[in-house]
Formats: sequence, C-alpha cells, structure tokens
Amino acid sequence: MIAVRDVEKSSAWYGEVLGAASGHGGPEYERLLVDGVLILQLHRLDVGHHHGTIGDPEQVLGNGVALWFATDDLEPAAARARAAGATIQTDIHHNPNAGHDELWLRDLDDYLVVLASR
Repeated sequence: MIAVRDVEKSSAWYGEVLGAASGHGGPEYERLLVDGVLILQLHRLDVGHHHGTIGDPEQVLGNGVALWFATDDLEPAAARARAAGATIQTDIHHNPNAGHDELWLRDLDDYLVVLASR
C-alpha cells in the first residue's frame, strides 16, 4: 500500500501501465488487481480512516521507495507506460546483477516504479 495524493488518477495510471483492474474504486482507497490477484493498494495521503494517515502530507512522497513489478511482457508494458505519459527514469536496459531487463519510471507522486522481465 502506498499513500497518494489522488487515488482515482493514480488508479487510472497504474491500471494503464500495469494492465490492472480496479478491485474497489473510489477517491480514498483502491485495490488494483491483475488476473484477479491483488498487486497494489492505493490510499489517499490525507485520509485517516480507522488507522490514522498512511503518510505525512508535509513530506516528499516516494523518496527511497521502489515498487517492483515482474512481467512476462516488458515491451508491451513499456509501450503502455509511454502511452500513459510516464516519466522514464531509465529506459529498458539489462541489469547484469539480476540477470533480467528493467524499465525504471516515476509515477504521479514520484514513486520509483520498476518493471522487470522475469
């Protein structure tokens, strides 16, 4: 689960980039699913619900966090990311340490999102 400024915009962005579907919907909380499997939860930054807020609205979001998603189809995922207007931090490249290809992006709240081949 990550804290975001706009759940509905972030849901649409992640849905497009990851090929995910809404499992909840709404302006305060979202569950994103791929093939019926929960892959990410989004929570509005300034809403506490029963547990208090997830993050501090006065702090920069995304600093020091990498959201890592493995995919069998990196090229189509990269095309979806580009179509969504994603900020590409590091284009598709081979990671010799992990032995796979990766694409590094920034989401709407500046979280680092890594799409990696399996």
